Amino acid sequence: MTTYYSKDHEWVAVDGDVATIGITDYAQSQLGDVVFVELPDVGKTLAQGNEAAVVESVKAASEVYAPISGDVAEANGALVDEPAKVNEDPEGSAWFIKMKVANPAELEELMDEAAYKAFVESL
Repeated sequence: MTTYYSKDHEWVAVDGDVATIGITDYAQSQLGDVVFVELPDVGKTLAQGNEAAVVESVKAASEVYAPISGDVAEANGALVDEPAKVNEDPEGSAWFIKMKVANPAELEELMDEAAYKAFVESL
């Protein structure tokens, strides 16, 4: 499995033609305590850069953008019931969606872990 990162602070873990997507630890730390998560319906087609989900915290509401294009295969319903999981394990069990990768070439536009860490340090 290979993990990629976007400048909007989403992570993408790719296994074959399925991508698991969530927000990074940096993103959740900037949001503060997450109190609400809205996820897309299974089957929805997402285009790279378009809104994929919404996260609300005690500080603000924020969109989660699709770092790649594809069809939603699964949404993590546990986050709807327990949105605070995003703060507890953002790059693990608190993934947002799994999607079928439509265009693997879009992954080349994302960063690897080292590049993402350098990006965050520059902020």
